[in-house]
Amino acid sequence: MTDALGWRRKFGVIAPSTNTIVEPDFYRMTVPGVTSHFARIHIRDQNMSDDAGMDRLLEQIRTEIVSACERVLTCEPDYMVMGMSAETFWGGIEGNRQFVKQIHDVTGLEVATGAEACRRALELFGAKRIGVVTPYQPIGDENVIRFFGELGFEVAAIKGLRCPTAVSIAHVTEHELRTALREVDSDDIDALIQCGTNLSMVSLADEAERWLGKPVIAINAATWWMALRDNNINDRIENAGALLRDH
Repeated sequence: MTDALGWRRKFGVIAPSTNTIVEPDFYRMTVPGVTSHFARIHIRDQNMSDDAGMDRLLEQIRTEIVSACERVLTCEPDYMVMGMSAETFWGGIEGNRQFVKQIHDVTGLEVATGAEACRRALELFGAKRIGVVTPYQPIGDENVIRFFGELGFEVAAIKGLRCPTAVSIAHVTEHELRTALREVDSDDIDALIQCGTNLSMVSLADEAERWLGKPVIAINAATWWMALRDNNINDRIENAGALLRDH
């Protein structure tokens, strides 16, 4: 017997309780027979106005994530998807590996992370020099640079938007994001990456690929792409960037 709606795959998704963007993004990019089922990590203190605040936010995620995984397991998902990105970059390659191992040890399932999805996308596009936009404080940007650097990519430019709270990430306007993309772009940049699953970037990234003439990888689109392709679901999705349309 298979699930009446998730007859191809059921994805268990973990997201912070403060995130209002990743869930509708994933629903908008869904395909027939695939369903996503969210468990929320309770964020009690969403202040991230400085490095210490961002560290506290990550500590809350680490404390709560096992319980969130255990809750979503009760719907018997086939695969796990991380609807958050900062923790998947933390500590470079080894930090990401340990994070994935933790989720696998708890759930017994394979897992899509934003960091790994971005790696796959950059390798697919043959990119070497990248520009990055994040909602993070400097400590977050440092971990993003470390992760990509350890993989052999050069972060030639990065723009951290320094969002003061976790909820306020979703308040960043399209104009601000468009300005940030242009700030980290130049002729010698091969691709642009947007981190932070609570930034609303999927539609803008799709448009920006046309006016910049290069890959613009929105992390929610990349993570969803990884989840689908890992499960041999190759449906073409429009208006979410080249990854989901052409790969």
